[in-house]
Amino acid sequence: MPAKPILQLGNPLLWERSRPVADPRAPAVQSLIQDLSDTLAEFRKRRGFGRGIAAPQIGVLERVIFVRIPGGFCGPLINPEVVWTSDRQIELWDDCFSFPDLMVRVRRAETVRVRYLDAEALSYQLEADGGLSELLQHEIDHLDGILATDRAIHSRTFATRAEWERAGWPKIDGAGLSSS
Repeated sequence: MPAKPILQLGNPLLWERSRPVADPRAPAVQSLIQDLSDTLAEFRKRRGFGRGIAAPQIGVLERVIFVRIPGGFCGPLINPEVVWTSDRQIELWDDCFSFPDLMVRVRRAETVRVRYLDAEALSYQLEADGGLSELLQHEIDHLDGILATDRAIHSRTFATRAEWERAGWPKIDGAGLSSS
């Protein structure tokens, strides 16, 4: 399937809360999973970064995210919910497919445990730390209508991607920094 257009910062759907998926095996959900996978792959091919995407970013208000970590976790998480977070917080630069030229400094839990369903409606728990923890928190926030801009540490902790790269800050997509 062709990649779907990604909603951009300012689109009111990005601040809406997504509804739970009743049947992960339903054809419409399977199609949504494929759309998310294709859109993530196309974005990564075109922009050179990206590890996850949430259904609201393509205009679908359902609780589905798709994650593809090179050499690691790959697949959909349906109705994901954070069931535990570590007390330790980390500060990092975050970015998003919905505002790919903007970087935001945020604070997130270092480790999380997430419960979710897969495409066959099987239940799993995933404990993640570092980059995967941050990514899961970022994508689950999308399902709750929360953007990284809403989590900015301060009004001065924003940078354009060009300025961020010019300053020589750490490369995204492997150092615990989001690319979704």
